[in-house]
Amino acid sequence: MDFTHLITLDRIECNPDIRSKKRVLEQLSTLLASASDQTSLAIFDTLIERERLGSTGLGHGIALPHGRLGQGDEIIAAFIKLPEAIAFDSADGQPVDLLFALLVPEAKNTEHLQTLAAIAKFFSDSKHQQSIRECDSAEDIYQTLSRD
Repeated sequence: MDFTHLITLDRIECNPDIRSKKRVLEQLSTLLASASDQTSLAIFDTLIERERLGSTGLGHGIALPHGRLGQGDEIIAAFIKLPEAIAFDSADGQPVDLLFALLVPEAKNTEHLQTLAAIAKFFSDSKHQQSIRECDSAEDIYQTLSRD
């Protein structure tokens, strides 16, 4: 499953000065809100609620924060590459520097699971991880995601 259509260049940030899990989730919420009819606060609350169920940190410095909210038709994605990894309560105990967030409409359960699986598969490849980590701009990240 191709997930790159879910993200646009304006919802990617490269090397922002963010040093905490709370702050990165706030920024992801703002990016997601830019393409949604939901407020960034409502999105943030949804992401935090999901994190309380268990960390979305997959390991190897990757996290997939996600939440279900709203009645829209489209899943929306945002991505942040941090300059320094932050604590994220990941399964492997490692800090996180790559975060791919999803905002999923309530009715899109099957698509939600398929999309999470596709993104997790992409980021489980160490070559993809390295390619993204070598990017130094949002444009580079967008091109790398679109190419692979």
